[in-house]
Amino acid sequence: MPTSRSYRDQCGIARALDVVGERWALLVVRELLFTPRRFSELRHALPHASSNLLADRLRELEQHGVIRRAKVANAQVYELTEWGRKLEPIVVALGDWGIDAPSPPEPAALSATSVLIFLRGARRDPAAPPIVCRLELDGSIWTVAVNSGRIEVHSGEPATADISLRTDPKTLGGALADPAALDAALADGTLTFVGDRKALERLLFDR
Repeated sequence: MPTSRSYRDQCGIARALDVVGERWALLVVRELLFTPRRFSELRHALPHASSNLLADRLRELEQHGVIRRAKVANAQVYELTEWGRKLEPIVVALGDWGIDAPSPPEPAALSATSVLIFLRGARRDPAAPPIVCRLELDGSIWTVAVNSGRIEVHSGEPATADISLRTDPKTLGGALADPAALDAALADGTLTFVGDRKALERLLFDR
């Protein structure tokens, strides 16, 4: 059920936590960083959150002005407001900090957005040729572009692509964490790609 608990503390940190400190709230924000989402898509990305709990968090975040509802192709979606988008560097920094925390027990979820945030945070050789990748991840299409050492991620099809990659979040996350996992994923078919292998390795590992 919705909560209206407050720390009743004037500090900006406490006031921020009054808005986004409830369980799952910041993970909802995480899932909306790249693109608006339908309720069903958020449920898929956050499988350990019940429908009722997720609906409560969405309602609270909307009431606080962090997210809003919109219509895209006759479907209701949730998207970040301008104020909500200011949470992006905070969420990303929290993820950087949390990478050193112990891993959760299995079965543990890993959403496409989580992997894309990790990939976007990587730095590549600024002198290397640019790369545009069509990435099919968890049933959605993404454009991943490497240019001047920076990685950009956008929802949707690229106009043109140097390589095309299809996989699931856990396989991609494993390959990013351990380059040796790429060969295993290619061998068992959990990761498929079309294009230049060296370009794929530059995208994932900068080698």
